[in-house]
Amino acid sequence: MKKLSNNNSDQTVMAGKRFTQADFDRITDRQGTNSIKWDARDQVFGNPDVVPLWVADMDFETPAFIRERIARRLEHPILGYTYRSERFAGSFISWVNRRHHWEVDPEWVVFMPGVVPAVSVAVLAYTDPGDEVIIQPPVYHPFYFCVEGHNRKLILNPLKTINGRFTFDLELLRQQITPKTRLLILSNPHNPGGTAWSAEELASLAAICQETGVRILSDEIHSDLTYPPGHHTPAVTAAPNYAHRIITAMAPSKTFNMAGMSTSILVIPDPKERKTYADLVYTLHVGMGNVFGFEALQAAYEEGDQWLDELLTYLKGNRDYLHQFLQAELPMITMMVPDATYLAWLDFRGLGLEQKALEDFLVTKASIGLNIGKQFGPGGEGFMRLNFGCPRSLLQQALTQLKEAVNNL
Repeated sequence: MKKLSNNNSDQTVMAGKRFTQADFDRITDRQGTNSIKWDARDQVFGNPDVVPLWVADMDFETPAFIRERIARRLEHPILGYTYRSERFAGSFISWVNRRHHWEVDPEWVVFMPGVVPAVSVAVLAYTDPGDEVIIQPPVYHPFYFCVEGHNRKLILNPLKTINGRFTFDLELLRQQITPKTRLLILSNPHNPGGTAWSAEELASLAAICQETGVRILSDEIHSDLTYPPGHHTPAVTAAPNYAHRIITAMAPSKTFNMAGMSTSILVIPDPKERKTYADLVYTLHVGMGNVFGFEALQAAYEEGDQWLDELLTYLKGNRDYLHQFLQAELPMITMMVPDATYLAWLDFRGLGLEQKALEDFLVTKASIGLNIGKQFGPGGEGFMRLNFGCPRSLLQQALTQLKEAVNNL
């Protein structure tokens, strides 16, 4: 891997606000940093040289304004117990108001160290062993063990593909809900498909849940990564009459490439529901967080608008480059063009390879590391998830290798 300068992105100050011109083409060597994406390649793929386009973090530098905020905190030599000031919730509230036109009350905000732990705690807080929890595959694979790992019954409501886009199967959902069904876990925007659910779709889903008393846990960790002219719709804003049974999980981790900070937020409007959740967080003693995560979140939400706008432009370019390359050079591999996220859901069934043969082909012949589609549940066989949140040269390298490997099949 070619090493380039680690100099910070160019910055100027305009009208009292930081304006960042980020260099997303810059290659930053992540090897030797205990990066799961890079340093675990041999362990995961059996090939330490695959181009890693799998784990959902980006190969772009975490913005300088976030790193500088952490560095300023490090100037104080004591890293003792800390608490979240009003600024913590305030920065988030201002952000979702600006970016998603959602008005959040400070009282609704609950801290969690991550969205996956937040999902697990929701399962524990709002269901009992043996209760039913619905997920909609193919979907983010930790949802499965968040349910089954706590001795709850998993109900699969598979998504349908219509016109190259995932849609809800609402008719089947109505049939599946029973008196034992307590919770539906929603991926919004959808991972791995990148579907940004519309307000109408979310309202229709929530209406069924409202009729049957099923709570909704909406994982909105990718909400900021929706490509214009589209926009993200928080599930609770699409169904305001059911807000008392909708829990929203968000985080700056995907948006600003800071997953290692282990800092996320839940929004729980209903006081009783919030107390049920917060009491369990207290009992589990997972609500302390860490001082650097707090600083990073506040910096991201206070200073990150321009950087994010630039990121979305670059990611959209990567998305379109990937789609056009497959259409022109590898038409037997098709792509669900995402409305959001930096993840592409690729259909490799046109290669005519069995699942294991496909996995071996990608690792040993194409030398690229992707997420295996079947990990995401029914509907994932023959598919792979590709992370295009990287410098374009890295994406170009991976696609060139894939083309050469396919040509030699």
